[in-house]
Amino acid sequence: MKKWWSCTVVAVTFIAGGILNGCTDKAEQIGTEKKVEKLVIYNWTEYIPEDLLRQFTAETGIEVEYATYESNEAMYARVKLLDARGYDIVVPSTFYVEKMRKEELLQPINKSLLSNYGNLDQNMMNKAYDPDNRYSVPYLWGSTAIAVNTDDLDASKISKWADLWNPAYQGKLMLMDDVRDTFHAALRVKGYDSNTTNEKEIREAYELLRELMPNVKTFNSDSPKTPLIQGNVSVGVIWNGEAYMAQQEMGNLAFIYPEEGAVLWVDSFVIPKNAANVENAHKFIDFMLRPESAKACIEQLGYAAPNTAALPLLSEALRNNPIIFPPADVIARGGFHQDLGDAVLVYERYWEMLKAGQ
Repeated sequence: MKKWWSCTVVAVTFIAGGILNGCTDKAEQIGTEKKVEKLVIYNWTEYIPEDLLRQFTAETGIEVEYATYESNEAMYARVKLLDARGYDIVVPSTFYVEKMRKEELLQPINKSLLSNYGNLDQNMMNKAYDPDNRYSVPYLWGSTAIAVNTDDLDASKISKWADLWNPAYQGKLMLMDDVRDTFHAALRVKGYDSNTTNEKEIREAYELLRELMPNVKTFNSDSPKTPLIQGNVSVGVIWNGEAYMAQQEMGNLAFIYPEEGAVLWVDSFVIPKNAANVENAHKFIDFMLRPESAKACIEQLGYAAPNTAALPLLSEALRNNPIIFPPADVIARGGFHQDLGDAVLVYERYWEMLKAGQ
């Protein structure tokens, strides 16, 4: 799904806190028109099939306003700025669910309103970032690893994060525009925990990433499949769903789980503390927990849904696709990002230095 900017997103911002003025004529009519049921979603780009949004509106009469972000950091900053108002559903990753929960930016999920809650895979539930899933409902999960255009490069020569430092890849590499994913790779190459709060280790990872920069042509977390599809890069660090969608268009793409361990993540539905349309938010979450909805997400987006009722609906090819569903040994080697508290400021400082060429 592409970003829905222009009038729609400006309207969301206006409702969120009056920070921007836009769509003025439409806003002035609100008081004289019949109230329209709505739901304001703040989500990653291309992360809910458009057909599902249309179906939800057709079934419920609830109009969906949709705005997007490119990183957990951008999402968090926006929600924090607006004091958790303006959005009814947000979709943070594990460590930001934890952070937002601790900072009391979220409200508890009313599970009695979720008739399809039982479809969720218990293996993805009750994790440390949100015990008993009091504040979050798992939506999709997946990995961040390496995609290779096999027409340009020999994929058999890439099996580790460390291989990305090969001088032969100068100007051919794409990195995610994501501080934690990027530092994960460097920390794993150094043999460190990717959730380290030790500044010496973070500094060493930064120095290693500086050595990688001649290979880096672009940073992209908006639509990381696009530079690969367009031939602008030959190898990229990328989410598995983006790799899956790129493979559908290119055919000549390999997805490689690095030996040092891929990034693993779960993205969840949460409801901000001061959301205006809480009942509608629960209706949407329950709609997305239907097995048919989860099936559509898996088929179109290439990410795994933690929905056991959806698995029998998938083709055997999809159920056995290692890009969508990582093998057990990949999961065992992989790592989830954790909330680092104030140490995240250390990462961000080195990240800004890295991107500034310092």
